[in-house]
Amino acid sequence: MRITSALVDPALLDLPWSTPLEQWPADQLVALPRGISRHVVRFVRLAGTVYAVKETGERVAEREYGLLRSLERLDFPAVRAVAVVDGRHTDDGEPLDPVLVTRHLQFSLPYRAVFSRTLRPETMERLLDALAALIVRMHLTGFFWGDCSLSNTLFRRDAGAFAAYLVDAETSALHRSLSNGQRNEDVELARLNIFGEALDLQAAGLLHESIDPEQVSSEVVQRYERLWHEITYEQAVERSARHDIEGRIRRLNELGFDVAEVAMSLVDDGRYLVRPKVVDAGHHCRRLMRLTGLDAENNQARRLLNDLDTYRAESDLTDEQQAAHRWLTEVFEPVVRAVPAHLRQKLEPAELFTQVVEHRWRLAEAAGRDVGLAAAVQSFLADVLVHRPDEQAVLGAEPGER
Repeated sequence: MRITSALVDPALLDLPWSTPLEQWPADQLVALPRGISRHVVRFVRLAGTVYAVKETGERVAEREYGLLRSLERLDFPAVRAVAVVDGRHTDDGEPLDPVLVTRHLQFSLPYRAVFSRTLRPETMERLLDALAALIVRMHLTGFFWGDCSLSNTLFRRDAGAFAAYLVDAETSALHRSLSNGQRNEDVELARLNIFGEALDLQAAGLLHESIDPEQVSSEVVQRYERLWHEITYEQAVERSARHDIEGRIRRLNELGFDVAEVAMSLVDDGRYLVRPKVVDAGHHCRRLMRLTGLDAENNQARRLLNDLDTYRAESDLTDEQQAAHRWLTEVFEPVVRAVPAHLRQKLEPAELFTQVVEHRWRLAEAAGRDVGLAAAVQSFLADVLVHRPDEQAVLGAEPGER
């Protein structure tokens, strides 16, 4: 048996590798909601960390491991590869399939486990927005998915929206860039897969009666095309309106993308043709990390930065770094510390804070005045958070049981 690992964890050696994965004893496993998979997948906990273990073919396991490692170096939203275990045999000498080990993404859920009731139209829209943004970011990276679907995606809450993460890269390939044909093929595969998944949700009674599965599959394509166009289109700018270039970059920043390089050319009529050449996602995340050291999803980061900027203005602080330090220690951290230990698995800290801020606004609307952060925190803990499921690890929960 051989273990190729991205980390040194001797506990990997203690797992029952000579047993087929579907026969692993229950005391070795962690019960987590799983997406639909053609392979046997199990979750295990080692030294406080949860891993997903998937049996697959040897070449497939090694290839997917390499792709996921490449995506990690690119800081792409995907599960992290941990190890490939091959050369497995039973105690009787029978060969067993290799396995791929990945780190479980905390506070994430497969799409079917996001819902305990009928899927509402607005929730589906947020899922499609997240998936379209993931595909755009993927194609900007030169990554061809080859099997884009809701089932091959994990979702994390992101300040009222969702952030999408790639789970399965078996059919994928990483190139320097993608042709329009490759992009269109990927998007068409997504459309077909999502149509089938929406039909499954409808058959299970989990799709709102107003949602048309065919429309759902077309919507993700339309959302992808709108976002791709906004990021990549060539814009004609008058010489006297150079501020339009800055406006274009600001719009991309609002969408969560940084522009590292812009291509500009002068045409015969005296105008500039401007096209973003190198675009990278994570604008708000990077600014928040630089100022506070907090790691958050893009929408969460934008909400936290808005609160930080408001605090800075109200405190009359001119130094951004000083304001960020004081906001972190006087505002953000006290909110997180106020959560009792038994409630801390409900939401991750960044999502918790954004929901507290939203709750404070709702209380203020009802009362006709600001109720203050401390009162909002206590109200949120007592009236909202205590009723939420644990999203760090939804132990033992199956879709529809929460």
